Amino acid sequence: MREFLQGARMLLRGLGQWRRSPGAMALGLIPGFLVGLVFGAALVGWGILLGEVVDDWTPFANSWDPLWATILRTAIAVASFGAAAFLAIISFTAVTLAVGEPFYDRIWRATEFTAVGRIPAAEYGFWRAAGDSVRLILRGVVAAAVAWAVGLVPFVGGILGFLLGLLLTGWLLADELTSRALSARGLDRRSRRAVLHENRAGALGFGVATQLCFLLPLGAVAVMPAAVAGSTLWAHAALRETADAADRRADTAR
Repeated sequence: MREFLQGARMLLRGLGQWRRSPGAMALGLIPGFLVGLVFGAALVGWGILLGEVVDDWTPFANSWDPLWATILRTAIAVASFGAAAFLAIISFTAVTLAVGEPFYDRIWRATEFTAVGRIPAAEYGFWRAAGDSVRLILRGVVAAAVAWAVGLVPFVGGILGFLLGLLLTGWLLADELTSRALSARGLDRRSRRAVLHENRAGALGFGVATQLCFLLPLGAVAVMPAAVAGSTLWAHAALRETADAADRRADTAR
């Protein structure tokens, strides 16, 4: 639990980057706002249509006792909206990071410089961000499907599906958000996953905290710059990297 809370605190430390780099952080709101409008409208539209869609999915329940038909359709509606919300958050993160690559690169660089006094030489780049985003969306579809299936469990499915979806998508968010800082240190995808698994509780803490903020109205837009900064700080902590350690690593590389 201690490591989990330490991971969550990295998001709070990311908010502190507003004090150090207000200009870069403010620019980081722009892509999130634009992408958030699209995904927010899609989610609202899904919520409006959901009642009719569930009725079309369950014609067999028309002959059931009204109470049981209502319980079934409510469970399906809750599970379907919850899965859509989790998928929307994953997709929002993936698309926003890809579209806003220049903005978030500035935040990453500012955080690196203020935290360890130098900026790693390795480049991340738009196409690498786009590739990671596509992989994140595909994995998010699987996570949303699992959460939806669990959500169909009578009576307790809604709570179980929410908790499972929170953990699964929190892990995916941590994976995606930390990829920039870890890749900049020369770590490939397998090595990045190894770092995450070695610091599983901390990664979940950071990802779940970010996910909970994203579930709030306009939370995803407001918190995205802090999530980028916080994920950079999380990478420093996971690699036990300080300003002195960074200098030694750079000297070794040379």
